[in-house]
Amino acid sequence: MTTVLPQVTTLANGVRVVAHALPQLESASASVFVRTGSACESARESGISHVVEHMAFKGTRSRDCQRINLDAERLGAEVNAHTDKDHTAFHMRGLARHATDFVRMLGDIVCASTFPEAELERERQVILHEVDEDDDDPLATAFKLFDRACYGNHPVAQPVIGRRRNIERFSRADLAAYVQRQYTGANVVVGVAGAIDPPAVVAAAEAAFGGLPRGAENRVAAPAYAGGVRLRRQTGSSQTHVVLGFPVPALPEDDAASTVAAALFGEGMSSPLMDALRERRALVYYAACSADLTPWSGQFVIEASTAPRHLDELVAEVARLLVEQTRIIDPVGLERARNQLAVRRVQALERPARLLEEAALDLFVRGRIRSRAEQAARIDGVTPDALRAAFRRMLACTPAVAIAGRLGKGLQAGQRFGELLAAARR
Repeated sequence: MTTVLPQVTTLANGVRVVAHALPQLESASASVFVRTGSACESARESGISHVVEHMAFKGTRSRDCQRINLDAERLGAEVNAHTDKDHTAFHMRGLARHATDFVRMLGDIVCASTFPEAELERERQVILHEVDEDDDDPLATAFKLFDRACYGNHPVAQPVIGRRRNIERFSRADLAAYVQRQYTGANVVVGVAGAIDPPAVVAAAEAAFGGLPRGAENRVAAPAYAGGVRLRRQTGSSQTHVVLGFPVPALPEDDAASTVAAALFGEGMSSPLMDALRERRALVYYAACSADLTPWSGQFVIEASTAPRHLDELVAEVARLLVEQTRIIDPVGLERARNQLAVRRVQALERPARLLEEAALDLFVRGRIRSRAEQAARIDGVTPDALRAAFRRMLACTPAVAIAGRLGKGLQAGQRFGELLAAARR
């Protein structure tokens, strides 16, 4: 598959159009990315980006909800959307010959939504059911507690799904005002990938999005990392769910060591985390590690679920494994991590929607799209010394520990984790 960079065109109002010609495909994926999400919301607005995402499909100035659904399905197109901390996205995928139709329909959804009152009342109930499901999930709860342990009351720590009392209160006027403020040309990327004609895509984007006001880039102040222990007992859960970690550099710092460290430590069954916790000690069914990076912050995140009686042993073993990485980096483990990340890059090349998301986030953070060769060089350039230094920097910070579900010695285990790290460093 080609690795040629996509064509990027900036419209007069600041909207950037990414046209990625992939002639070997018969399909096309179209996406609109808006640089706004839960981190851009005040406490009183928490959840509004997610509600807007839902409501965008419920009616525009020219189409009602039923027509929006039918127009897409007549073309056989898949329609989806998602909200994250740093962006909101709207997607369509179908036959390549309909690519400009997708751009036109997405433009109507993003730029001309009317948020009908009756639809809002119905969709509000749907979203509240989603909130209930999220609240009932102990691992999701642990992740929310982890964000609070890291960043306290900063907007970056707010859950994407938002606050129940806000969702119950949001009005049509609230949604319209938020969109008017946040959905501006400087904060929008329109992307299309597949067997497409780039000039036709740009013309369609100009017609659909050229009327947006330019606005200014949505900015969020970087949060101060805190660390500490957060707990929540949840009845009905038979396991204890743990999320713990440390601060790492944010996306603009372009620190590949954190990404490689996460893959080295906890990606795959042969990683130190899974080998020790599952294969050798049978403490978990599943555990994982990731580097969760945003434009404003970075988190090195370890997650695991275990029986309450095994919690102390689990956190002690994780602490031991982390400290071990500050002393020696296994060369075979580093080779594994690099190759796993390389495979992930190749798989992205085979998923047009993922290519578009990576391109949009690059444009939001760096103002340009990095080549595959540049990304590979960054990963391959991470040395064992750089990894040891990355682990030492992390472990010099107060860990953030979140524990939810069935609790036994949760507080003691969380505190014990920090003590074990301190003792092992000596």
